[in-house]
Amino acid sequence: MSDPNTPRTVKCVKFQKDLPALDEPPWPGELGQRIYENVSIDAWKLWEERMKMILNEYRLMPWQKEAQELVAKYMEDFFFGEGSALPPDYVPEQGKA
Repeated sequence: MSDPNTPRTVKCVKFQKDLPALDEPPWPGELGQRIYENVSIDAWKLWEERMKMILNEYRLMPWQKEAQELVAKYMEDFFFGEGSALPPDYVPEQGKA
């Protein structure tokens, strides 16, 4: 049995290493469950930035069904699509001061 004080980790599909996991599925349904089981907190943060760009670029409202379907398609591609893993030497861009 795992220690409840030890944070859950996943083998992150984006970073290809064991990293702290999300506390709960971040999206409904099977896609959310796959993300919960395969995506780290760090990779989810990267996705949130990408999602903001997608919503802005397409001028989508997050509560619209069409927007949710489009976001889900991009999200699946972002985490599980061809070439979704980051290069091993990838370093996240630091915020510009």
